[in-house]
Amino acid sequence: MSLKREATSGSEVDERLAALMTNSNAIRAIASAVEGTLGPKGLDTMLVDKFGEVVITNDGVTILTMMEANHPAARMLINIAKAQQEEIGDGTTTATVMASALVSSGVEQVARGVPVARVIEGLRVGLKKALEAMRAQARPVKGLDDPLIRQVALVAGRDHEDIADLVVKAALLIGEEKLKDTSFKFSETVVAEEGAENQVFMGVIINKERMNRQMPKELEQVKVLVIDDALEPEEIDDEALSTEAGFTRYLQLQAEFKENIRKIATLGVGLVLVDRGVDDAAEELLTDAGVMVVQRVANKELRKAAEHTGARMIKRTGLKKGPDELEKYLGHAGRVYNDEKLEQVWIQGGGGKPMATVLVGAATSEVVGERERIAKDAASSVQAAVRGGVVPGGGSLELAVAREVEKVRAGIRGMAAYGVDCVAEALKRPMSQIVANAGFNPLEKLGDVIAAQAETGKISLAIDCDSGQVADMYEMGIVDPADVKLYALKAAGEVAEAILRIDTIIKKREEKETQAKDAG
Repeated sequence: MSLKREATSGSEVDERLAALMTNSNAIRAIASAVEGTLGPKGLDTMLVDKFGEVVITNDGVTILTMMEANHPAARMLINIAKAQQEEIGDGTTTATVMASALVSSGVEQVARGVPVARVIEGLRVGLKKALEAMRAQARPVKGLDDPLIRQVALVAGRDHEDIADLVVKAALLIGEEKLKDTSFKFSETVVAEEGAENQVFMGVIINKERMNRQMPKELEQVKVLVIDDALEPEEIDDEALSTEAGFTRYLQLQAEFKENIRKIATLGVGLVLVDRGVDDAAEELLTDAGVMVVQRVANKELRKAAEHTGARMIKRTGLKKGPDELEKYLGHAGRVYNDEKLEQVWIQGGGGKPMATVLVGAATSEVVGERERIAKDAASSVQAAVRGGVVPGGGSLELAVAREVEKVRAGIRGMAAYGVDCVAEALKRPMSQIVANAGFNPLEKLGDVIAAQAETGKISLAIDCDSGQVADMYEMGIVDPADVKLYALKAAGEVAEAILRIDTIIKKREEKETQAKDAG
């Protein structure tokens, strides 16, 4: 009986370890897809769909979100990367690599006999210390003229100087106060277009053209009306329309609608932006009045245009208001221009809030997407640096923090110390991968940096990926936003703990099958 119980217990342990190993392998596979892109010598990844469409990118979150991943643990990691991108806008590759290292180290400890609960306990202690140590090293930037701002843009922009300059120029136009606003996303001001010239301007771009060529192509000192609705008469259902009263009502609504359109023209409105479709009669009347109309404008662009011009968005029923009341809903723009080559409408010099647009040019359609991703990363990093300061890059900070975490281990009793070890190992992974991608031996170079940091007390020492020598990242201008590092480590810790807590994988029944059985 005793032997049977022991055999059963051993089987349960094997099953739990098998679940951990399966999840760990899935996480490792995901990390291996992006780790080769890390650092200045990181290479690109080619993604190909079933139709042969190709995306070539160095952007971690793009690779993760576009790649095919069916394993649930893999999807958990991808969701964490998406959250990092949504919150901070950069650092997804670092978060993925560290999460993989945490999980792999944790599984190794469990395989050696350390209880999962003790590993997780140690992880929490190590991560808490690491995050504290990282926060303590954040160096605030001294305004948008601080040279560190451009260095952040250059590092996040993968050494594209033209993109870094555009992003810094836009940041100066927008201002520090706006960049610190948590509801504002600097990356959303970035637009990339094939054949466009690199530029930054105060205004917004609508990715639609005017409704027809008879409408004016360019206007100056324009009143702007933004309609968050269709510019069409109110509808009457077919049943009501079949009655005399219903038909009379239909004619009345048509007359009211045309009167509202004439009112728009009488108010001197030059630009009308519409969320949905525009009625043929409205198009004709507004064309005759010399009004530029843009229909089916994306809601995000509609809101940006309203904010920039100072217009208050209105529904079609609101057009019934008197002229004096309707005037209060109008915005103003210094210039409106329909660029036929780019198939866009540019709105500049708005009377509302300042709004800069970063227009990134690309020579071919194949590189448009990647140029836009690079610029968005640079913009997100600049905003993060303004909010939370900067830290040295190149994996130097993580390595220095790993040494601090190792000091904590000495004071931990019991098996939780092995969980602390997992955090220290994960913190070494970014530099190790950066060095490997540059073609150097990670073990050798990590040893050199650890010795140099300990000897000099400088946490900013790492490896120059060109020479392979130990160098000061601050002196080289290799800096990262502190918030990117903090969020990446925090996200990695959360997904690692979630994965390590799973000891059984059970396939769910299909919903239809469940409902059929319940009905039976």
